[in-house]
Amino acid sequence: MTKSAVKAVGVVGAGRMGTPIIGHLARKGFATRACDLDEGRAGAVKKLGAQWAASPESLAAGSDAILVCVGFDREVQELLAKGGPLRKAGPGAIVAILSTIHPNTVQNLAKECEGAGLHVVDSTVCRGGEAADSGTLLSFVGGSAEVVARLTPVLRAYSSDVVHTGGVGTAQVAKAANNLILWACLVADHEALALAQHYGADVEALRRALLMSSCANGPLEKWGSQTMAWAEDDMAIVAEMAAQAGIALPQARVNREICRELKPRRYKLEVYGR
Repeated sequence: MTKSAVKAVGVVGAGRMGTPIIGHLARKGFATRACDLDEGRAGAVKKLGAQWAASPESLAAGSDAILVCVGFDREVQELLAKGGPLRKAGPGAIVAILSTIHPNTVQNLAKECEGAGLHVVDSTVCRGGEAADSGTLLSFVGGSAEVVARLTPVLRAYSSDVVHTGGVGTAQVAKAANNLILWACLVADHEALALAQHYGADVEALRRALLMSSCANGPLEKWGSQTMAWAEDDMAIVAEMAAQAGIALPQARVNREICRELKPRRYKLEVYGR
C-alpha cells in the first residue's frame, strides 16, 4: 500500500471544519467515512454522501488515509498512542493531523508510529470556516515528499492551495506563524477601528478604504465574520514554542492577553472601544 493511490479516506471529527471537509471528499469521489464523539452528527455526515463509522477503530481499519480534525493536543495523542484506535490502520496508511497542536507532538507520534507502518504527517488548514465550506482552504503539509505526493489529491478535494512546508511538524510551525500574525492583525484592526469610531469616522467606509492601503490584511477584509474562539489556544501553543526555543515574543504575549479579554465580548467596537 505504500505507493498506492489513496481511495478510502476516514475523518475523525465532524465539527465546524471536519463536516464540510467530509462533504468535499465525498463529492470528489473518495470513499469517505467519518466518526465523532457526538453521534448526533451522523445524520449530517450521511447527507453529505459519507458513511458513519461506529468507532475510530473501525474507521481506521478501512482507510488508506485518515484526517484527524479534533480540538486538542491530548485528543490527538490518545488517538495515536500505543494501543490507540488509529493504530488499527493498515501498514502504509497515512494519518494527517489537521488539528492545531505543538509540532513536537506530531514529530513524536510520527516516530512512535513508524514501527506500525503508519505515516503520520501534519496538514494544518488556514482561512477559516467559510473557506472550508467553499473548498478553498490553504493546507500546509509537513512530511516526506513521497507521502505528501500521495496525500495531495485528498487535500486538493477541500483546498485551493496546498503548500509542502518541509518535514513532519513544519505544517504546525507554519500554522503557528499564521496564527501569530492573524491575531496580531485582528487586535490592531480592532483598536484602529475603535479609535476611528470614537472620533466620529464612518467605520465601514474607513475599513473599505484601509483595504486599499498599505495596512490591508485578511482579518480586516473579513471583519465581523470571525470569532476568537480559538485565539487563546492558538496563542498558548505559540507561547510554548517560543519558550522552548528561548525566543522572546513580547507582542505575541500582549496580544494573547488582549485576545483573552476580547473573546467573551466577540470584539465589539462599542465595548472595547469605550
